[in-house]
Amino acid sequence: MRFPMIVVAHRSDRALLSLEEVARRAGVHPQLISRFVALSLVDARRDVSGRLWFDARAPATVARALRLHAGLGLNYAALGLVMDLLDRIERLEAELRRAGRPGKEQTPWT
Repeated sequence: MRFPMIVVAHRSDRALLSLEEVARRAGVHPQLISRFVALSLVDARRDVSGRLWFDARAPATVARALRLHAGLGLNYAALGLVMDLLDRIERLEAELRRAGRPGKEQTPWT
């Protein structure tokens, strides 16, 4: 299975992306994006008419979920837990680096 390359633009205006734009950038059907929103895998906001709007990181989040689904054989419901744990690990490692403590390369018990 091939995954599209997702480029996350860092824009100062934080323009929101429509459901169709996120689906196009991620290379998937909009219904899959809606399902990911329902499973809380991707964050979205609804406007007054009920349309979904996403921040610029959404296509990368979708691509990450698809890689985990394909690579680990996880069902979509389990992806939320795995993605939350991976995000927590990244935050903890960043805190260790900022504190000048050992990270991946060196553990405190070795």
